[in-house]
Amino acid sequence: MTKFYVIFLLICASTADVSNDCDDPNWHTLETLESARLECGPFFKNRCYCMRTCYEHHHQYVVNCTNSNFLNTEPLAHLPNETQVLIFTGNYLEELPWNVFGTLDSLPDLRVIDMSRNKIREIRGKAYHHVQRVERLILDFNELSLDPAKNHPRVFSNFVSLLELHLTDAFEDDPPNLAAMLHNIFVNSNLTQLIKLHLEQNEISEFHDSNVFCDLPNLLDLYLGDNALTALHFNISCLRNLRFLDLQRNKFKRILERDLHAMDTIVKHNQQIVVDFTGNPLDCSCKLNPFIKWMKKTKVFVRNKNNLKCYKGDTPHELHETKNCTPKLFSSASRSATALLFFLSLVLIGLVCALIYLQRSKLQKKIEPILDSVNKRVRYTSIATGDNREEL
Repeated sequence: MTKFYVIFLLICASTADVSNDCDDPNWHTLETLESARLECGPFFKNRCYCMRTCYEHHHQYVVNCTNSNFLNTEPLAHLPNETQVLIFTGNYLEELPWNVFGTLDSLPDLRVIDMSRNKIREIRGKAYHHVQRVERLILDFNELSLDPAKNHPRVFSNFVSLLELHLTDAFEDDPPNLAAMLHNIFVNSNLTQLIKLHLEQNEISEFHDSNVFCDLPNLLDLYLGDNALTALHFNISCLRNLRFLDLQRNKFKRILERDLHAMDTIVKHNQQIVVDFTGNPLDCSCKLNPFIKWMKKTKVFVRNKNNLKCYKGDTPHELHETKNCTPKLFSSASRSATALLFFLSLVLIGLVCALIYLQRSKLQKKIEPILDSVNKRVRYTSIATGDNREEL
């Protein structure tokens, strides 16, 4: 890690709000990179920087251990008491043990924890203690296991003030039980203050648990971009405060009318909701017409709607209503009705055959007299015909 990179992380960590105390020309720090290393203490082995600097345009005490090659979390139990921002990324942890930050409640000002890119697979149930005031937790680009034995549902239960949870590409590949695990976490962790949730790049194709987000009552922004969703697959009517839904670069070929109605329902409770479908492979067909008509009348703000494309094969086209859809719809309905009638006819024939087989004894008793009577008449007729021929 070069000095220029470290200086960039420490001094230009973010560009959030321009009205801040970092613009004060009278503020300056006497810290050097060498003194910032020493400030951390011996447990950090001169691999980190601890200093008051400008983070997100505010002067904050930042502990930065980026790409510092730690194999465990031992240094974190000895953070300086005044730490406000912890950046502990690019290490090799795999497992977060109990009490990552020690057993003493000595971090009253800690607000941000960034533990992304650490190859974390397992987080013990009591890993995070003394984080009651933390407002942002970043666990992006890890390899969290979906095995319930390796991740406790109450893993975030101590983050009672958490406002932002970042889980971009945070889980192991091909996560079939992600929705169930997330629901257990949200139910048991009591994240009632959470307003922003990032779940991008997690290969999510559907949520088997439709109420996966319903235990986050104050959620404002839900980021589901760069997944494999073809429909919402989850209940958004319970998210009464939702203001932004990111669905960019998923697998939507059309937008189901039930999903359009669900988004309209939220607008009735909110002043505004923004949704983004940019980068989805929308199909240029009659099935896209309801979505196009909906965009013209809905109160939902569709971000970048003028840049949306639909596709015929691999060729992109401007979004447009497909004409002459009614005959195709009727033809489809007629084919469906014919197939249904044929199927019902087969069922009826099968039932009749089964009834005949079950009642064969009774039917035989009733039919035999009739057959005997017919046979007698045939014989009599034959005899009579024969006699007449003899007389001739």
